[in-house]
Amino acid sequence: MRAFAVLFLLAGAGIAHAQTPTDTVRAFYERPGSEADPTQRHWFVDPARHVLDEGDRLKASGEGDCFDPNLALDGVEADKAEVEKTLKFAEAVRGETAIVVVAFMAGGEPHRMQWKLKRVDGQWKIEDLLSVTNEWALSQYQCE
Repeated sequence: MRAFAVLFLLAGAGIAHAQTPTDTVRAFYERPGSEADPTQRHWFVDPARHVLDEGDRLKASGEGDCFDPNLALDGVEADKAEVEKTLKFAEAVRGETAIVVVAFMAGGEPHRMQWKLKRVDGQWKIEDLLSVTNEWALSQYQCE
């Protein structure tokens, strides 16, 4: 009975420990290109999710791609070692919303991305992704 109680407490501790906005974003830098992977869509909410879903539909139709699959890296070709060496995160949380700014070097050039997140059912979900460097926002893509 005592072992059951300890397991119950440990399981509860895992549930109570909420993932941070930075943790959510960091996963997309550990696996570049995964932001466009439909199996990762559960990390997104509208408007970002809608745009990604529309991009999937366009690609499935055979009429082309809506966006570069390397969104987290500002759509540029990047050396993984260079990005990992220079990667920096800054997080600001205000209630149920958060912004994570990610800075990195790619091709010897500085890049800065801004991720907007919202807490949904206790998890941080991505609402939008913006390039501060190249002045684009995922929410502004028209994948039709």
